[in-house]
Amino acid sequence: MPKKQKFPHLLGSKWTATQKMWGWRHFQVVNRKHDGKWIFAEMVSSCDPDVRFWINAQAIKDTSQWKPGWQSLEEMGLGNNDELVLIE
Repeated sequence: MPKKQKFPHLLGSKWTATQKMWGWRHFQVVNRKHDGKWIFAEMVSSCDPDVRFWINAQAIKDTSQWKPGWQSLEEMGLGNNDELVLIE
């Protein structure tokens, strides 16, 4: 019987960071790799494909840091904390 794959739906999944990462919040998993017992996901910004990084797949299960899917600030309950403030 084949071994059950961890994170079977990781590739192609979409995630929203609760804090901006390199200026962006919305990312998609474009690659995965195994390193011993660890699984890593390559995340790419949906708005800037030059912004990409590898993250331990277990870390994106932390709901204080990542939300599944692409969500607005309002959907995450954060409000719009990126408002432009004009100083006169």
